[in-house]
Amino acid sequence: MMVVMRRDLAWVLRRRLATQRLAGAPDATAAASVRRLVCVQAQDAPLAAWSLALRSRRATRADVDAEQASGAFVRTHILRATWHLVAAEDLRWVLHVTSPKVIQASAGRHRQLGLTAAVVDRAHARLGDLLADGAALPRAALAPELTDAAHPLAGQRAGHLLMLAELEGIVCSGPPDGATHTYTLVDRAIAPAAADRPDRDEGVRRLVHRFFQGHGPATDRDLARWCTLTLTEIRAALDELGGVLECVDVDGERMWFDPAERGSARSRPEAYLLSTFDEAALTYARHGFPRGDPATDRSRMIAEAGGGIVVVGLTDVGVFRRTVGTKAVDVTVRLDRPLAPDARDAVREAADRLAAFTQRPLRLTFA
Repeated sequence: MMVVMRRDLAWVLRRRLATQRLAGAPDATAAASVRRLVCVQAQDAPLAAWSLALRSRRATRADVDAEQASGAFVRTHILRATWHLVAAEDLRWVLHVTSPKVIQASAGRHRQLGLTAAVVDRAHARLGDLLADGAALPRAALAPELTDAAHPLAGQRAGHLLMLAELEGIVCSGPPDGATHTYTLVDRAIAPAAADRPDRDEGVRRLVHRFFQGHGPATDRDLARWCTLTLTEIRAALDELGGVLECVDVDGERMWFDPAERGSARSRPEAYLLSTFDEAALTYARHGFPRGDPATDRSRMIAEAGGGIVVVGLTDVGVFRRTVGTKAVDVTVRLDRPLAPDARDAVREAADRLAAFTQRPLRLTFA
């Protein structure tokens, strides 16, 4: 019979920081951090790169982009109907496990857009022609070739056709063209492997294990929010992984983790600027960083592009927004409550690290 230890939220948060390499020794490469997390939400591409820099020895945006350009990981629609980063060797099997339900969930919108099976097949065949011989092209070059430019919803149709091509493993990101996202053929960019199409049960077990390896301690509901697996599938896999994963009780709720996957928290920084979409900030609905002032309405601020939350110690104390200019990076911090001088200094150090990532001088404002 499994013995479940009781733990408090502070223990959970410290372990997550160490597991995700936000504390302690960082990963050697950005790709290693992507593999650790399986999929890294990335609709805000610059801040997704910042999330990897926080966890690895890649200190600048240029360092992270160079790894992506090498093909070690790609940016594509996977796991849910949004952008993620995923290691090249993980792309096909994760798509195999999760894409059918993602595509099914979008079927109604695709009918509204007139994306019949025939339309989709023609568009994807055309993509094969346009991207033959390893070409990498931006959406602006591909969209006119996929749909009638005179159609009132031409832009949306093209966007969904490209998303479907990603979800079906036809295309993924190519090398970045400056700040422009490009597409290339998966079969040209990533060599196939025997593990690309696992049996359904095996694939679910693999995804459940990998999630808790990189995100634990977390609940089964955290995983269900993170991907398309059902609670029934997740709980069956957890039963089978009982000899590999452990769980703890936190306020009456079970949280799972891999005891073999943890780092050292001895060098944990005092403050973090975490993207709104950072895996440490977004994944946990009920047991994330506690708010310093839960009564503060920050919905508009969080929705602003290019920012996220400010974490001091283990507490979410405010939000930040960064704007990268040609001569400096402006970081504006809005605190939910006043901070002691040493805590403000820690926030400034976190902002200095973000400025170094952008390779620009910092202009910091406490609003």
